[in-house]
Formats: sequence, C-alpha cells, structure tokens
Amino acid sequence: MRKRKRHARAVLAGTTAAVLGLAGCDALGGGDGDGPSATQARRAEPSPSPLWDSSPSSVAAVGDSITRGFDACTVLADCPEVSWATGSSAEVNSLAVRLLGPAKAATHSWNYAATGARMADLAAQMTQAVAVKPQLVTVMAGANDACRESPAAMTSVADFRGQFQDALSTLRRALPKTQVYVTSVPDLKRLWSQGRTNMLGKQVWKLGLCPSMLGDADALDAAATLRRNTVQKRVEAYNSVLSEVCAKDVRCRFDGGAVYGFRFGTDQLSHWDWFHPSKNGQARLAEMAYRGVTAKTP
Repeated sequence: MRKRKRHARAVLAGTTAAVLGLAGCDALGGGDGDGPSATQARRAEPSPSPLWDSSPSSVAAVGDSITRGFDACTVLADCPEVSWATGSSAEVNSLAVRLLGPAKAATHSWNYAATGARMADLAAQMTQAVAVKPQLVTVMAGANDACRESPAAMTSVADFRGQFQDALSTLRRALPKTQVYVTSVPDLKRLWSQGRTNMLGKQVWKLGLCPSMLGDADALDAAATLRRNTVQKRVEAYNSVLSEVCAKDVRCRFDGGAVYGFRFGTDQLSHWDWFHPSKNGQARLAEMAYRGVTAKTP
C-alpha cells in the first residue's frame, strides 16, 4: 500500500514538473532551445501586400483626346507618342516611361483613349484594357461631357456617376487587383480665359470647339457669364463624382483635383487650337500623374 502511494506521488510530481516546465518554456521564449519564440514567430510572418503599389509593371490608359495627344503635333490629328500617360516621346517623359523605363514602356503600356470620347464610352475602353491585364489603368475623361453645343446638352451628374461606376465595375469584374489612377477634369473656364488672348485661337474655336464654354469668346454680358459659370459648376460636380466613386474602391486613387487646379498658361496649350495640351502641357500632366501614382498616400 505504501509502495503504491509513493509510486503515485512520484508520477504526479513528474507530471507536474513536466507541465510546469513546458509552461515555463512557452512563457520565457523557449529557454536555450533552437525553436523560435512566439514573438520571433510573429515577427517572421510576412506582412500583407500594400493595397497601392507605387511601381506597377504595366500601364493602360483610357479616356479622351487629351490622352491621345490630339493637336499636340499636327493640326486635327492624334499624336499618342506624346501622350502624358503612355507616350514614348523623351520630350514628354510620360507616366509609363517614368514608371517602367523606355524599353519596357514600349511593350507594357497601351492607349485605349479615343478623341471625342465621353464618360459613356469608358466602359468599352475598360473592356479593351481588361484584355491585356494591366497593373495600372489611368483615367482622364469628362471634358467632352461638359463641352457640348450648349449647357443644356451636358451629361447630367447622375448619368456621369452611373457611367463612371459602370466603367469601374467592368474593370473590377475581370481584374479585381488592378490599380486605377483617376485625374480630375481640367478647368475649362481657365482654358477660355487663357486662350481668348490669342486671335488665331478664337478663330479656331468658332469652328465648334467646346461651344458651351468657348462660344462667343469675347462676350462678357450676363448671359455669356451665366453660360460659362454653369459649365464650370458642372465640371466641379463631375470632379466630386470622380472623387467619391474612386474613394469607395481601395485600389483607386483620385488626383485630388491636381489637374483641375493646375494654373496652366499658353505654353501648355496647343498652338493649333489653344485648347488641348501642347507637348509642354502633356509633360506637365505626366509630372503630376507620376507624383500621384508614386506618393505613399493619396
């Protein structure tokens, strides 16, 4: 009987020592063993990938005539080689060239923008972009929604919102991790105030270039002022939509109004039409986009 009790006490003591020993190792970090401590193990875990990658390996562009480099090289013609987004021109040093380098940009960047395109056309352009699976898509659209024959013909804010949402959804259904960089719509009223100082520019405008803003360029009466202010308010509303919709997508960045707020002069305007960006203007757009894409925070 005594032997059985002594044996039971010995087993209990050994078991208790083993349990305490294991507990002590865990609490103190493993003693002099080779295994990592709990803290070390946590530190060794890989950190999650950031939602925004400032160095994408491919770029696709969608949008309108600005992204096509319209009137930057010759009159009434696209010049995609000077596009701020994907152009190859060393004079412009496009976003794609800055991000990828000239050689890689030549094979890993694509321009699906179209002169005259409005926001309603963006979903179809996104479908084209989806096919090449870019890591970054740039968006510049909305100027043609405001540049209509009259303010009454401008795209409504509600339609503009729905069309932009449709375009993003088209991309997201196929490429949920592709990043999107959205630029604001340019300040069309500043275009009017800068371009109207040039007689040639005003003659070109009479051909029907953005009549809602640029029509009767020298008119300063109440009706003309109201017309221009109405267009300007619509552009501001479009920019609010771009910001709000983009903010709901964790892989979308809006430029914060950088393009809209840019204080461009006549050097940044095409000397063919005094409306579209010149090569100098395209270079400035590329600079702003590069800063926006590579910034640590929006």
